[in-house]
Amino acid sequence: MRFQTPLLPATLLRRYKRFLADIRLEDGSEHVAHCANPGSMMGLAEPGMRIWVEPNDDPKKKLKYGWRLVEHPGGHFTGVDTSVPNRALREALIAGQVPGLGGYAQVLPEQKYGENSRIDFLLKDATRSDCYVEVKSVTLSRQPGLAEFPDSVTARGLKHLAELSQMAAEGHRAVMLFLVQRTDARATALAGDIDPAYAAGFARARAAGVECLAFGCTISPEEITLGAALPAPPLPA
Repeated sequence: MRFQTPLLPATLLRRYKRFLADIRLEDGSEHVAHCANPGSMMGLAEPGMRIWVEPNDDPKKKLKYGWRLVEHPGGHFTGVDTSVPNRALREALIAGQVPGLGGYAQVLPEQKYGENSRIDFLLKDATRSDCYVEVKSVTLSRQPGLAEFPDSVTARGLKHLAELSQMAAEGHRAVMLFLVQRTDARATALAGDIDPAYAAGFARARAAGVECLAFGCTISPEEITLGAALPAPPLPA
């Protein structure tokens, strides 16, 4: 998924009210940018960080910049826009480039299911059972090379695990897919100390037949695309 507008480097001044960030561009001008991430963004929102923002000239949008990336030492990036993984994954699914999820005739995003929920992707084919795919963006890293989910308590995520379990019980294929938006991650894990209920729910879902996949991303200021498969989070001890 290529960014619609070339990204600009900036310095983060502060993030506040979850969806707002004060930034300074390289020309010295300061602006308010939209932050498309409702999570805690632990370790990714420290003042002074080098970030990348996407400008827009849409008169319908109040803010003229959207925060897309954090740049880390060594040339690594983290994607902070939680809408990006689904767009990048959709392109890969349609192209049949997602290992373990190929061969389906239809890729249907945002389909209603469960209790007032929408599954990220419903994969359908006349020759096999439906496949329900829930996608989570993973950005937390507290140990070098290890990406963790979640970065805050997620009652919504716990609900999704229960609904995937129900789909599996009904004979469908159900997949929890963790998409790691970090180029410095080599493995994934559950942050059970942050949300013990989610870790327990994950264990129940796996026991109920929910599959788990994890993939990295290739990230640059030009685009974000699906990367290689990563080891899926192990079950909680």
